[in-house]
Amino acid sequence: MPIKIPNGLPAAAVLREENIFVMDSDRATSQDIRPLRILLLNLMPMKITTETQLARLLGNTPLQIETELIAVSGHVPKNTSREHMLAFYRSFADVRDEYYDGLIITGAPVEQLPFESVDYWDELCEIMEWSKTHVYSTFHICWGAQAGLYYHYGIPKYDLEEKLFGVFPHRVTHKGSILFRGFDDVFQVPHSRHTTVKREDIAAVPELKILAESEEAGVYAVSTDGGRQVFVTGHAEYDTLTLHEEYIRDKTAGLKIKKPLHYYPDDDENAPPPCKWRSCANLLFANWLNYFVYQLTPYHISLIGEGK
Repeated sequence: MPIKIPNGLPAAAVLREENIFVMDSDRATSQDIRPLRILLLNLMPMKITTETQLARLLGNTPLQIETELIAVSGHVPKNTSREHMLAFYRSFADVRDEYYDGLIITGAPVEQLPFESVDYWDELCEIMEWSKTHVYSTFHICWGAQAGLYYHYGIPKYDLEEKLFGVFPHRVTHKGSILFRGFDDVFQVPHSRHTTVKREDIAAVPELKILAESEEAGVYAVSTDGGRQVFVTGHAEYDTLTLHEEYIRDKTAGLKIKKPLHYYPDDDENAPPPCKWRSCANLLFANWLNYFVYQLTPYHISLIGEGK
């Protein structure tokens, strides 16, 4: 089944080249079916890249998905044109009275700031509070996961001595997790962050379950019972060359950066890196959409506001 995206979104051309079934808004209106409504709060600096990465994963399921994009107000992106933002993004005020099957909150390059020092922190808190009554399942990524754990449960983040950067092996540690149904015993995930959360802080919260972990990268996935809140600390959505591009960018800027671990063949930065996480990324998002969104969201979506 297709993913429905706004007419003219740049991601459409890329996805069609990859044989991902894309349906624009005009064609979708002729189908007599209720698609899953997924709202994307995109806090990443390269917004078109992130839109494409997430649309690729959301579109690789048998479900029809309708995506909408929102951005925080008062924060002007440096790497995305004003024209693109005006054409494809809505504000939180525009969607406040609507209901969604799922919400994705991305990472953001602000992790070394205290949460309260982030210029859009108050609005993000408002959105996370709103999600409790207007969204069935919220999927938080990287800094978004740290922000969600802090806002909802008071779990702090901690500075790392050096950036956690590379592709790391993980294991499912909660064997009954349907979010990781079908995963291999060991699976790979990219990470790129300066901060972390501690296992003991999460384990002290009865409402939370730790689902998957890495010896090197720490806790990877956490959820509440029923998956109304999902927190993922890595970047399963990354493209093959995303880590390489980040490395070259920081190296060129003269920043202190080491080569991403377990990424380049023979640790040679001139050798094309293989993608070792694509299948797991697709399965992760397919499981979230199927088990935590499609199977559980009420057909009459406004019933979410009544706690159903």
